Amino acid sequence: MKTSAIIIALLAFSPVAFHTSCSNASEKEANAENKETETNDALEEAKDAFLKDIEDFKRETAATIEANQKSIDEFKERISKEKKELREEYQKRIAELEAKNSEMQRKLDEYQAEGKDQWESFKTEFNQDMDELGTALGNFFKKQ
Repeated sequence: MKTSAIIIALLAFSPVAFHTSCSNASEKEANAENKETETNDALEEAKDAFLKDIEDFKRETAATIEANQKSIDEFKERISKEKKELREEYQKRIAELEAKNSEMQRKLDEYQAEGKDQWESFKTEFNQDMDELGTALGNFFKKQ
C-alpha cells in the first residue's frame, strides 16, 4: 500500500517537475537571446559612434584646411607688392605650404575606417601635422 501511494504521488508530481524544468530552459534561452540582442545593440551603437567621430573629424579638419588655403591665398596677394627677391623666396615657401595643405586634404579624403586603434593613431599623427602646418602659416612673414 505504501508503495502504491508513493507511485501515485510520483506520477502526480512528474508533470509538474517536467514543466518546471522546461520553463527554466526556455527562460534561459530567452535570457540568452536578450543578452545577444543587447550585445548586438551595444556593438551597433559603438560602431555608429566610431563612424560619427570620423565624420565629425573630417568635417572639422576640412574646414581648417579650407581656412589654411584662404590664408595662403592672402599671402599670395600680399607678396605681390614685395620686392622681386623677397617675392621669389615667398613664392617658394607658399608653394611648399600649398603642397602640404593639399597633402593633408588628400590624406583626409583617402582615409578608410579600419578600426578604433588605427583611427586614434591616424588622428594623432594628422593633428600633429596640421599643428605644424598651422605654425608654419602663422610664422610665414616672421621668417626672413
